[in-house]
Amino acid sequence: MSTLIGTYECKMDIKGRLMFPSTFKKQLEDKLDKGFILKRSVFQRCLELFPLDEWEKTMNGVNQLNRFVKKNNDFIRRYTAGLKSIELDNAGRILVPKDLIKFADLKKNLVMTSAVNIIEIWDKELYEKSINDSEIDFAQLTEDVMGNTSDNVS
Repeated sequence: MSTLIGTYECKMDIKGRLMFPSTFKKQLEDKLDKGFILKRSVFQRCLELFPLDEWEKTMNGVNQLNRFVKKNNDFIRRYTAGLKSIELDNAGRILVPKDLIKFADLKKNLVMTSAVNIIEIWDKELYEKSINDSEIDFAQLTEDVMGNTSDNVS
């Protein structure tokens, strides 16, 4: 899969539905009919929306774990807790289940943003706080993460 690109503000209605951005639809047009997996993020208070084929790649790795090791079982249980299979409705919306709305503290104003091969769904206020976190020196983080690679990444 190619890298997804874009960050879009959207609104969630009282029933938990939000319009799937048209740009993401275009980028994923050959995958829309297969649906998505929606899950809780491990590190942030947001949701992760995986195209089904990307989820299957992730699960192929998880399925390599030895289930007779307790920490592997504990990880699998927590990682897959609350998973939901999601499809776009006829109006091009997705329905976010109530338990996942509560987990991510989603209100009416949301942000859907690309995260390489998945889409994150954030409450707009929490997203802005995460992006503008003054405790994180982004220049230093970039050097720490990308500066040790032998590839010329710009």
